Amino acid sequence: MDKLKILVVDDEARMRKLVRDFLIRNDFDVVEAGDGEEALNVFYEDKNVALIILDVMMPKMDGWQVCREIRKESKVPIIMLTARSEERDELLGFELGVDEYIAKPFSPKILVARVEAILRRTNQISADETLSIGGVTINKSAHLASVDGKTMDLSYKEFELLTYFLENAGIALSREKILNNVWNYDYFGDARTIDTHVKKLRSKMGEKGNYIRTIWGMGYKFEVESQDEKA
Repeated sequence: MDKLKILVVDDEARMRKLVRDFLIRNDFDVVEAGDGEEALNVFYEDKNVALIILDVMMPKMDGWQVCREIRKESKVPIIMLTARSEERDELLGFELGVDEYIAKPFSPKILVARVEAILRRTNQISADETLSIGGVTINKSAHLASVDGKTMDLSYKEFELLTYFLENAGIALSREKILNNVWNYDYFGDARTIDTHVKKLRSKMGEKGNYIRTIWGMGYKFEVESQDEKA
């Protein structure tokens, strides 16, 4: 299978190199642009771009304008990078069709993990039908989940929530991100809905429920005691 191509757009050459190096290390092909106008030119000329990592603050044309132009013709996944972490910026990004929003400074490893998660979600990377981490196993096609070989009786949303945790193991997930990805962006329920589902899920997982760790003031992280346990 050919490598998936990622377009990295940032006016800082150092930042582009940092992101490019990590993506290449994880077997992606990378093309770059140093401003918004160049980004559009590259995107329209190269029909094989699978995902765009797009900085907000750039000369000639900022990230918002680039996103608007691309969304007129394409649903290609977009991760927006910004030096600011203001709520109104994040809301604007989602209104424009941004798939993910990451504030600088960020961990390149986390960025790559988000790239892979989005590409799996959009079926550009084949998602394994079975995921197994630390004795917790899900079979997505059969819609079955088990702990140490013992099947759990999960509701539909509990299964979706556990799947999302396993697909993003080791990544701190805010309640907003969980709502957006498990309950979808058009869900307007209380974030406490997540806490209720997590409580039930932990109970059904027994001792392995401790893998779902609370990040106080933020959300949750699925993390096993040792990465050696990861299947």
